[in-house]
Amino acid sequence: MATTSKRQSLMELIQKHLNIAPKSTLEKVLEFLEDEEDIRDARAEIADVKINGTISWDEYTALCK
Repeated sequence: MATTSKRQSLMELIQKHLNIAPKSTLEKVLEFLEDEEDIRDARAEIADVKINGTISWDEYTALCK
């Protein structure tokens, strides 16, 4: 519950400042958020590989046919 409250407070603060922030600052924030998402996705993929293993390129291309 505390996390939800913190998140709401942060979202309200961001919303309040969106109209006064320079475009370059907003672009940097978006890039950071995208980088964080990419890192999260990569970690999930690495965890999946550790659990399920991988297949060779030849096996993959055979599945795609």
